[in-house]
Amino acid sequence: MTATRAKAKTAPKKNAAPKAAKTTSKKAPLKEAKVSNTSRKETLKISVKAFEHRVVDEAVKKIVSAAKDTGSQTVGPIPLPTKIEKFTLNRSTFVNKNAREQFEIRRHRRLLLINEPTPETLETLQKLNLPSGVGVDIAIVAAA
Repeated sequence: MTATRAKAKTAPKKNAAPKAAKTTSKKAPLKEAKVSNTSRKETLKISVKAFEHRVVDEAVKKIVSAAKDTGSQTVGPIPLPTKIEKFTLNRSTFVNKNAREQFEIRRHRRLLLINEPTPETLETLQKLNLPSGVGVDIAIVAAA
């Protein structure tokens, strides 16, 4: 049961009218918008990473309280997806080839945004004493 399809071929139009020539008209040039430094807002983007979720949450609480004490607005913490790395190892090297163990490492992440940070906020964040095993990345993002 095979069916053949008839393909419709389109022939070029012979009596097609030529395209109208473009007329040149003088348009007023667009004015460039002036951006002042005061309208630009800076945002601190802080990502916190650790292997244990309790440690991450504790570090985030300290960062949020330090930012609010200095008068900055915070957004978050936003929980990012946990990255799970799984490893499979042989228990024995020779006879028991099918006996294996599985291990996993979970990397928990949180994202914090601090809108319009003050210089005092930056100082307190640098002096902040966070628990060991926590990785903190701070980036300054300029929002228009």
